[in-house]
Amino acid sequence: APQGLINAAAIDAPPNAPPEENGPFESYPVESWDRIMAVNVKGVMLSCQIVGGAMAKAGRGAIVNIASTYGVVSPDQSLYDYRRARGETFYKPAAYSASKSALLNLTRYLATYWARQGVRVNTLTPGGVFAGQDPEFLKAYNRRVPMGRMARVEELDGPMLFLLSDASSYMTGANLVVDGGWTSW
Repeated sequence: APQGLINAAAIDAPPNAPPEENGPFESYPVESWDRIMAVNVKGVMLSCQIVGGAMAKAGRGAIVNIASTYGVVSPDQSLYDYRRARGETFYKPAAYSASKSALLNLTRYLATYWARQGVRVNTLTPGGVFAGQDPEFLKAYNRRVPMGRMARVEELDGPMLFLLSDASSYMTGANLVVDGGWTSW
């Protein structure tokens, strides 16, 4: 039986998506909402049903659901002022935040549901991870983070290994935030 599951698959409207994807909430397409919720929430639910169910039968396992700081706090729309200054209509859409917030409570639900079967379920909540973002966005983002920068992808390895290992054997239903201090303000 599997002993570890990481639910990391997720989608969001990319920065270069059509204007309606990143436009005002009032006209946000329901199709975009449904697509993001299907991958980010339903996908996690289905993999937890299958793999988590097998873990529960085996009496052991650790599941880590990847959330986002935008699931804990609302996106800081001022990060995108530089785009609006260029004449673009741009807002970070609601669906991504709502989907990542849903994972926090799905994690708590499953943690209590499977705790007595030896399956631990926790959330890892990273802040932004550097991946060649627009320099104007990076400047705004880095000003907002107490540590002054985005995470390097390898900085999530230790927290992930911790949540999957026996080093966290008494943790379930927890949310480990690794965000350079973003949610401290």
